Order: sequence, then structure tokens, then C-alpha cells
Amino acid sequence: MKIRLLHITAAAAALTLAAAAAATAQDAAAPRVVKIKAGYTGGLCEGPIHIAHEKGFFREEGLDVELIKLEPGANFEAIAAGQIDGSFGLLATLIQPLSNGLPIKITSGLHTGCDKVLVKPDSGIKTAADLKGKRIGVPSLNSSPIMFARRALAAAGVKVGDKDSEVEFLVFTNAELPLALQRGAIDAISANDPVASLAAKNDSLTVLLDSARDKPFSDQYCCASFVSDRLASSDPEAAASYTRAMQKAAAWIQKNPDETARIQVEKKYVAGEPEFNASVLKSFRYIPSVSGARDAFAVTAGELKAIGVLGDRVDVDALKSSAFTDLPGVPDTVE
Repeated sequence: MKIRLLHITAAAAALTLAAAAAATAQDAAAPRVVKIKAGYTGGLCEGPIHIAHEKGFFREEGLDVELIKLEPGANFEAIAAGQIDGSFGLLATLIQPLSNGLPIKITSGLHTGCDKVLVKPDSGIKTAADLKGKRIGVPSLNSSPIMFARRALAAAGVKVGDKDSEVEFLVFTNAELPLALQRGAIDAISANDPVASLAAKNDSLTVLLDSARDKPFSDQYCCASFVSDRLASSDPEAAASYTRAMQKAAAWIQKNPDETARIQVEKKYVAGEPEFNASVLKSFRYIPSVSGARDAFAVTAGELKAIGVLGDRVDVDALKSSAFTDLPGVPDTVE
């Protein structure tokens, strides 16, 4: 009887060990899932973050991503406060905050285009140089539209520095910009899409400058993915996964702009009409590129320094080096 009991006890112990080993093996074989938070503000060109979530690219990369809706312009504050781990932003708006210590790493360029300058068709303004001495409405004084306008005007020989500007920039909300132009409070507006394209359509405005059409801007990446310094240093694999998912989503948008616009509206990421939004998306080039983002950063930062947006002491090469990080397994592009 004792011998049989010993046999039963030994068999039970063996089964327990086997079960524990199997559980350990199963845990080891299970893919790692990392929970992170990503911020978005509801812009049309933020499509990669919406599509990465809706089409499962985040999950495919082993991420459980909680999307956090933020007020426009609040993603810098949110990432600095540790409320989000990654987001989407316009390169031109990232450069000055980075020079002031914004704790992020840019990880990939996602698309070109999305800023426009518009005028009334009877304004007599035909070129960027004609804006000398004029008033330009912008959504904020640190937005991508004002950066685009300043760069384009400087290239046309118009002074746009803080101390010697030959144009006046005035701030209005996106909803107020077309109305201010029609009423004569300003002579031109500089805005992001879809605000700019909607104004051109609904108010019969003329597109004077278009970053999706006019060279050299049309060849430069305007929007990029970025992660917090904290995520990039503590979990570079997760940062890489976030970047690859955003790249895959951008490439998917390039091939599926109509479905992208439909998803964005149906899921309430973006307002508007899917058909019109899709026509705007088709004007962008959603071909992700890490090197493209680096190149665009260097050019844009150099121009912003030349016109006085960046301080004289800012080393553009050093700033670019610190703004980016090499992440494991992230390709330069995805098609």
C-alpha cells in the first residue's frame, strides 16, 4: 500500500512538473504584447495612426495601442507629461520644440504635402513675391502653415524674420480664416488640408502655393511618426514596432485612399465627406521613408534658422542627429 502511494505521489509530482514545463514553454512561445498610448488630434493626414489601429497593423507588430484624442497642438505637452508614448506630427512644427528640448525621437517620414497658401481670385496676387507688405492669416504662430509660408516667401526674396518681416501674420481659427479673407481683414491664408482644400472649394479661393505641388516642397516629407525619448530608450523594440506599423499604414493609404477616407469618417476620427476627403488624400504621397524624413528635417531646419525661427546658436547637424534614433528592424521604406 505504501509503495502504491509513493508511486501515485511520484506520478502526481511528475504531472505537475510537466504541466509547469508546458506552461513555461507556452509562455516562451507566446508573442510579446506591449501596451502603449498614442495621441492623435483628428487631422485628415493623420491617417496612418487611424489605419494602423483599424486595420490591425499595431496588433500585427505586437502592440496593444490605446488611442488618445487630443486637442490640436496638445501632443507635445502630452508626450512631455508622459500621457502618450507616440504620435504623429508635422516636421516643421517639431524642429523648434526639439531645439528647446522636446523629449521625442522622430522615427519615419510618412507623407508629403498638406500645406497651402490661398488668395481671392481678384486679389491681384499672382506669386509669392506679391505677398510682400500683405497680411496672412494662419491658425497659430508655431503651426506648419506659417512655417511653410515663411519658407516659400523667403525663397521668393520676401523678408519674414521676427525683426524684419515684410509681411504680417495674424492668427485666426481654422473656421475663421476663409471668412477673414472674404471680409478683407487679411490678404491671404495659409492652412493645412483639408481646411485649405475646403476653403478653395467652398469659397472659390485660388491656391497660390501648394506644398504637395510646388517644388522643392513637393519632394519633401512634411509629416512623420515620433515616439517619446522614454519609449525609445527603455523599449526600442516597441518603438520600432510602432514605427513599422505606421509605415505599413502609410503604404496602405497610398493604395487605398478612398477606403481610408471612408474609415476615418465612419469611425469619427475626421469630419467631412469621404469622397472629398479622399480627393485630398490622393494629393499627398504616402510613401514612408526614414531617410526622407532626415533629409527634409535638415533642409527645413536650415531654412528656419536662416529666417530666424531657430536661434543663431542652433547647430542644425547636431539637432538632426539628436532628433532621430536608429531602431531595430525598421526599414527605410515600405511599399
